[in-house]
Amino acid sequence: MPRVITRKDHILRFEDFDLQPEILRALTDLGYTEPTPIQEGTMDALLRDKDMVGQAQTGSGKTAAFMLPILDRIDPDSKDLQALILCPTRELALQVADASRSFAKYLDNVNIVPVYGGAPIVEQITALNRGGQIVVGTPGRVLDLLRRGKMILSDCRMVVLDEADEMLSMGFIDDVRDILKRTPWGKQTALFSATMPDPIKKLAEEELHTPEFVKVASKEITVDTVEQRVAFAEGRDKLELLERFIQEMKPPTMIIFARTKIGTQKLADDLKRRGHKVRALHGDMGQGARDSVMIAFRGKRIPILVATDVASRGLDVSHVTHVVNYDLPDEPEVYVHRIGRTGRVGREGFAISFVANKEKPKLDAVERLLKRKIQRWGIDEPVQPLTPEQIAIAEEIEAAEESGEVDVLVVENENSQQGSSEPRVEGDAPKKRRRRGGRGRGKGNGGEGSGSGDAPVAVTAD
Repeated sequence: MPRVITRKDHILRFEDFDLQPEILRALTDLGYTEPTPIQEGTMDALLRDKDMVGQAQTGSGKTAAFMLPILDRIDPDSKDLQALILCPTRELALQVADASRSFAKYLDNVNIVPVYGGAPIVEQITALNRGGQIVVGTPGRVLDLLRRGKMILSDCRMVVLDEADEMLSMGFIDDVRDILKRTPWGKQTALFSATMPDPIKKLAEEELHTPEFVKVASKEITVDTVEQRVAFAEGRDKLELLERFIQEMKPPTMIIFARTKIGTQKLADDLKRRGHKVRALHGDMGQGARDSVMIAFRGKRIPILVATDVASRGLDVSHVTHVVNYDLPDEPEVYVHRIGRTGRVGREGFAISFVANKEKPKLDAVERLLKRKIQRWGIDEPVQPLTPEQIAIAEEIEAAEESGEVDVLVVENENSQQGSSEPRVEGDAPKKRRRRGGRGRGKGNGGEGSGSGDAPVAVTAD
């Protein structure tokens, strides 16, 4: 049985885990005060050298949950690859790498290298040759590098499978198994997944050694700052309902989730014909086009984004004010993941689901997970005024339109590449610290070191 983490269990501080002082200093800079439930359960297991399975949504803090123990155990004197994190998409890999660098900014000689498709492999090989103790990558690119002999896993002591259910849905599980076969026996392995379909359970049984299970209770993964509503409509009527919703609510930035890549593109085309500025984001697009869309949405230059659930992974945007479930997902946990795109960093959010009769069982499943009924959004319901934060975002988008900065990106260019700047890593004076024994600890010095005009909308589908 998994250990279910709830708020009453959540009593520890980061200092209680005996992390390196340089890591604690970085956490203080980031405003981290106490661990979230998934962080508490995960760190407790990993720092006791246990394999573990974590069931939690995006936004629960799972990146820090696995990365802090990894950073605490990296040997900075060795340039060998010591930890490998596998992610389903390029976007998520970059997000995890960026967050990891922020945790490691006071650690000397600790290098984090992201590797992924859609970018020149030569540059990634060069980065690996310079020494990357921690690699964050997509399964396809990691396997390519292994087959070329450019990535060596003989010293890899820790492996993390992040969003394993998405890797399954994208067809990467065989690649993941191939990669795991190339890692040393006795390594520590952690698997994170929002849902636990049978193939993921089987993978955990086969690849993990007597793992501990940590699951965040549903009340912990529901976003308290998101106002949730439901509206009932069939087929083509959903488009008219969406138009009414946009006109009445005037959302500054919105993500709309649909079920399929074809449905996502069709919805974007329908909205474009109605005069909305709209872009699509799905797996049939080239990487260059996807990068352009995501950069524009992050920069508040695109008011309508159309994407699939998978393609939107790693789209970490804090200014999203509204989320629409144009179609309900098959798994209720994915609903929680979707609405978690809004109401972030203390802001208020609004999420609405359009439900056809055949989707009512899915709605029932969502409400069981949430342990409450979702209120109906109807014709007679008063329209809530925009908050000052939403007005400010809308004014920023309008100013961007007037200055000609909107729609300057050519998203049809499949070959465009977008670079990303990496934060500078600054060191700190070395500090002595008490060492713990156990698998995977550093060698040598014992780990001393220092240190968003038209209503903004977004559409997403499975």
